[in-house]
Amino acid sequence: MSEAVATGFEPVRIGIVSVSDRASTGVYEDKGLPALKDWLGAALLNPLHFEARLIPDERPLIAATLRELVDDARCDLVLTTGGTGPAPRDVTPDATRDIADREMPGFGEQMRQISLRFVPTALLSRQTAVIRGKALILNLPGQPKSIAETLEGLRSPEGEVLVSGIFAAVPYCIDLIGGPYLETRDERIKAFRPKSAIRPRPTA
Repeated sequence: MSEAVATGFEPVRIGIVSVSDRASTGVYEDKGLPALKDWLGAALLNPLHFEARLIPDERPLIAATLRELVDDARCDLVLTTGGTGPAPRDVTPDATRDIADREMPGFGEQMRQISLRFVPTALLSRQTAVIRGKALILNLPGQPKSIAETLEGLRSPEGEVLVSGIFAAVPYCIDLIGGPYLETRDERIKAFRPKSAIRPRPTA
């Protein structure tokens, strides 16, 4: 029996890419890929297949990796971490735009709004998102704590949503570009869809 039949939810292929010169050469342990995998596994009810890549800050290689994940590995969603600042070697957004069909700047704007709650240097971030084919590609920050904050948003001690995380908009975006129907765990992040776009949840 397939995972989709067993759970009632559509399977999703997700590319996760950590961009770091030092982590890719073993100078220190990469923490971006585990952080992405852990958060997505906790947030989504769908059966997930991950395609993970750890690569250096080389613009042609980043672009080729994103192209391969979408065109060959058939990922529905790709998340990168690292390389989004203003330093000369921070070229992840540039490589992402190189392979884009369309840019989705609202995701980057919201990520900066979340990070500005903590540090004024959030303005230096160049995070963005793009669509290639039927896949959404998101550039995330490099630190595991910041990854979770930008995806999930910020809550008060009482649990009230103070700033919405970007992942609330991801499932409907993927609906609109022809991808699978993503189901989130509401206690982690509640996906927003218009009423007309909401499907009944599987009961099995």
